[in-house]
Amino acid sequence: MAKSSNPEGKAGVRIVVVGDRGTGKSSLIVTAAAETFPTNVPRLLPPTRLPEDFYPDRVPITIIDTSSNPEDRGKLAEELKRADAVVLTYGCDQPETLNRLSTFWLPELRQLEVKVPVIVVGCKLDLRDDQQQVSLEQVMSPIMQQFREIETCIECSAYKHIQIPEVFYYAQKAVLHPTGPLFDQETQTLKPRCVRALKRIFILCDHDRDGALSDAELNNFQVKCFNAPLQPSEIVGVKRVVQDKLIEGVNERGLTLTGFLFLHALFIEKGRLETTWTVLRKFGYNNDIKLSDDLIPYSSFKRAPDQSVELTNEAIEFLKGVYELFDSDLDNNLRPIEVEDVFSTAPENPWNDAPYKDAAERTALGGLSLDAFLSEWALMTLLDPACSLENLIYIGYPGDPSSAIRVARRRRLDRKKQQSERTVFQCFVFGPANAGKSALINSFRGRPYSDSYSPTADEQYAVNVVELPGGIKKTLVLREIPEDGVAKLLSSKESLAACDIAVFVYDSSDESSWKRTTELLMDVAGHGEDTGYEVPCLIVAAKDDLDSFPIAIQNSTRVSQDMGIEAPIPISSKLSDFNNIFRRIINAAEHPHLSIPETESGRSRKQYHRLINRSLMFVSVGAAVAVVGFAAYRVYAARKNASS
Repeated sequence: MAKSSNPEGKAGVRIVVVGDRGTGKSSLIVTAAAETFPTNVPRLLPPTRLPEDFYPDRVPITIIDTSSNPEDRGKLAEELKRADAVVLTYGCDQPETLNRLSTFWLPELRQLEVKVPVIVVGCKLDLRDDQQQVSLEQVMSPIMQQFREIETCIECSAYKHIQIPEVFYYAQKAVLHPTGPLFDQETQTLKPRCVRALKRIFILCDHDRDGALSDAELNNFQVKCFNAPLQPSEIVGVKRVVQDKLIEGVNERGLTLTGFLFLHALFIEKGRLETTWTVLRKFGYNNDIKLSDDLIPYSSFKRAPDQSVELTNEAIEFLKGVYELFDSDLDNNLRPIEVEDVFSTAPENPWNDAPYKDAAERTALGGLSLDAFLSEWALMTLLDPACSLENLIYIGYPGDPSSAIRVARRRRLDRKKQQSERTVFQCFVFGPANAGKSALINSFRGRPYSDSYSPTADEQYAVNVVELPGGIKKTLVLREIPEDGVAKLLSSKESLAACDIAVFVYDSSDESSWKRTTELLMDVAGHGEDTGYEVPCLIVAAKDDLDSFPIAIQNSTRVSQDMGIEAPIPISSKLSDFNNIFRRIINAAEHPHLSIPETESGRSRKQYHRLINRSLMFVSVGAAVAVVGFAAYRVYAARKNASS
């Protein structure tokens, strides 16, 4: 198979050679570059460059020699941090330098956080004592078990020109075609992310979707990746190799996914990593086995702080099709194993971790309904558009990626136009500890009420579809802000820019809870006025099943009227009496101008600006009168002169 030239488009590979003094570092470098053993070697060589045509990948190599003297440790650390690969030497004639690999050099690389492939090289092979003939594998196996960053080991002799070019070939290969991301040496299996990428490639090449690559599809794959067709006899040979080892690797329709994965494992075991890497790179994967950045249209979701990103109708229809495809029993319940299957062609399931894990409502059987599935996608698109777009591509979105998302109108403009056209609304939920915030969040996720209280340490999200009158569906995201996280949130000028509406929850039976909630409301409203990111606000009186504290109604009515917002909405999570709270949140977010609170300082500021504007208007009118008067006088004077 043909090899790709200059994989990953690298401009060059920088290899740093380190090791104990006298182990043959400089002689190794000079012999590789000059193809002759040097008689006099300087103590430290300048950077040495091997031309791009030195090895088949046609990528130039720069080799950096280093000093092992203690006083040069700073310079050594600086060079190691710039390395693409490290060649670590020991002397075959000096057993103590071999021991120093595991007692000093490899721990030192870890301490410096040098996370690049390491090639261990035994130099001066010609000087090794014949009485100490031990196989390289026997010597290095325990060290390689302890230090997985070692890519390969090799012994050489600069004096006798034994395996000198191979040293830097292996180092370059470890950079351009690394083993680590593809293959687990311990289990001798393909790594999960590699399997997922190859599965996606297989599906993309299986044009008739019959679960196997036909001879024609195999040939198309070969041409795409290696720019050379396969002869019919070669196709037969490939399938025979697979079938001899793995009967299920080939069926009557062609090469199965199992066979396709087996072939790549075989290539890697035989040291032909460049074959698998060529395939991965042809389909846009980088060294982390993720899609390259240039395949993600980041410019599609450039936005102002008060703009958010939503899925388009095209993307939503595609996701509905995906749901139907993987909900094999058509019971509107995508089980966890089926969700894993949806993301089996992505590097990992993005919903396995916060903030997406447990954010959506689960069915009685523990799965996701279609609405919950689409809600999770809406949440991911809102919080991390790049991640959402990447995963759409991974799971097979067929259109132009930029057609899958849209940037919504600025919230500031929504307030000015007195309505919002968003389909996804983000609600920040504030309130003191034990006010009932988590109970509200859990009810939105369909979780049963629990009397046990555990304070919320970190922010958490809940997302669900809210059905409005007329069958209109909107997606609501609730973001719970712990009480001790409010100050940190408001320390940023743009912290409220992404908020469509804020809800303030208090325990209606506890006067101190109410007082703290009004303080939080004042803080948030004041921050919005100061930064220009005012948000509509609602107050929620939780625990309505308990007796209210004295003068509760009087206090809440006064605060609501003073700030120009709706009176507190009573709810009881315990009794599942939510008073249409989620619809009311959506309605307030859709008409943001109606529920924006006004503080005393904000009101004073507005009055001041009105006075200033009125004064400017009087000045303008006065100036206009003066200009008109002066013009009239000039006309009068001109006429008088004319009559004279």
